[in-house]
Amino acid sequence: MTKAPPDCVLLKEVLAAQISALAEQGVTDFLSGMAQGVDLWCAQIVLDLKKKNPALKLHAILPCEGQESKWSVSAREIYHSILEQADEVVYVGQEYSRGCMLERNRYMVEQASILLAVYNGAYRSGTGMTVRYAQQLKKELYILAPVTRDVTHEPANVDAVSSKKPVEIFPSMC
Repeated sequence: MTKAPPDCVLLKEVLAAQISALAEQGVTDFLSGMAQGVDLWCAQIVLDLKKKNPALKLHAILPCEGQESKWSVSAREIYHSILEQADEVVYVGQEYSRGCMLERNRYMVEQASILLAVYNGAYRSGTGMTVRYAQQLKKELYILAPVTRDVTHEPANVDAVSSKKPVEIFPSMC
């Protein structure tokens, strides 16, 4: 088993602290797009926190069936283990299409009141498009810079509908 790079370990610690803080603020429902990397890390963090706080719920929001089919065996095992423990699994589409990841991301933003994103500022990225969509919908945002691990907060516009469900949208980092 390979050891995670120190930057990834530190990023996971900041994510765990941020998710814990949201739970302490009363957020109980967490959505994850279940992509490799940070999405799966966050899903696992929620499941770990759920052991101490059974009110927490993990909603796995998948772009299509078989999203994990080309992943490594170990990544698929982690993915399926998390899916088995999720409180809900939602398939936004049935099969892969060119826009299925974007559709999944938009679905999660529309269902959420808070977006927690690990985002490096790249304009032409799925995370960038998702952050901008959340801003258009006036959602509350927590953006974690992957290199500095600084968290910036953008409060929601008071007109935004609150569902107390944050969504995690992340690029694969490590």
